[in-house]
Amino acid sequence: MNLTQPQIITAIHKQYLDAGADIIETNTFSSTSIAMADYEMQSLAYELNVAAAKCAKEAISQSGKQAWVAGAIGPLNKTLSLSPDVNNPGFRAVTFDEVVAAYYEQVKGLSDGGVDILLIETILIH
Repeated sequence: MNLTQPQIITAIHKQYLDAGADIIETNTFSSTSIAMADYEMQSLAYELNVAAAKCAKEAISQSGKQAWVAGAIGPLNKTLSLSPDVNNPGFRAVTFDEVVAAYYEQVKGLSDGGVDILLIETILIH
């Protein structure tokens, strides 16, 4: 919805600001190329993050108050530490370098979109 209905996302952010929030987070839960691949939308990961940051920034602009945007990072739908194949415990569905690239792309999109801080949210560490 960051891309197709940004006015709805902006309006939701504005409601939080109107209720007194000083920090709002982007609508970017699972907005990495790895997670978006489930929907064949991995090529849109960067664009989704930029758009999400801009929606939040627009809400702040509309509210007229001083507030900050936290760029929400994570989670992935794959893990580096567990095999998804019980018959092959050494198998990994994703590599460390792929995870680094996916998070880098997400952070770059959030940063390019203008977030003020980064919020690491729901990342599994095994």
